[in-house]
Amino acid sequence: MSHSSSEALAPILHADGLGKVVDSGERRLTILSDLALEVFPGESVAILGQSGAGKSTLLGLLAGLDTPSGGRLELFGQSLAALDEDGRAALRAGRVGFVFQNFQLLPTLTALENVLLPLELSPQRDGEARAREWLERVGLGERLDHLPKQLSGGEQQRVAIARAFVTGAELVFADEPTGNLDPTTGARIIELLFRLNREAGTTLVLVTHDHALARRCQRALRLADGRLAPLALDEVEA
Repeated sequence: MSHSSSEALAPILHADGLGKVVDSGERRLTILSDLALEVFPGESVAILGQSGAGKSTLLGLLAGLDTPSGGRLELFGQSLAALDEDGRAALRAGRVGFVFQNFQLLPTLTALENVLLPLELSPQRDGEARAREWLERVGLGERLDHLPKQLSGGEQQRVAIARAFVTGAELVFADEPTGNLDPTTGARIIELLFRLNREAGTTLVLVTHDHALARRCQRALRLADGRLAPLALDEVEA
């Protein structure tokens, strides 16, 4: 390790006292309250919680897609509160990838064009060659010109995974990545996600209620009553 110890120990993601309150009709709803989290480079962290516990809200905050009601949040050592929406997008560009439950592919674009999208935000040489290579790595080298509607759910999620990794992202957020897939396809997607993550040395933060997925991570946390608590992996039931 050529890094100094302090540099090596700096978290890629740091949240302190994070809160999210929304107005719901007449009442105020506290979704997250006084939440703390540190994630270090190369870690894989699962955040488990029941449906409605606020997992997707938390992921949106951590990624700077949404703004908290209170607390401090740093991504890559930079305070997100100091940045406007464009600034947060610029910070994410090329460094953060996303895998969503509903794939979020653009329906009018081919598999190749969908994977190329994040490369247009952070231009790199040989973008198309990179996109082709990643589609081959996820087993879709023959499906480059297919539209999402011509692909199965599992294939669409493979395209989404290629899109998340194609920029050389340092941090990948996954929101219920197996939620819309049957168990067999979901298991294949889990294998693929963790293999690529290992090979790329990416930091992975995923929110899920899929215990098989959580057990593959180095660390698991439970989100309940708006706060995070450590969860021993052997407590994550099979």
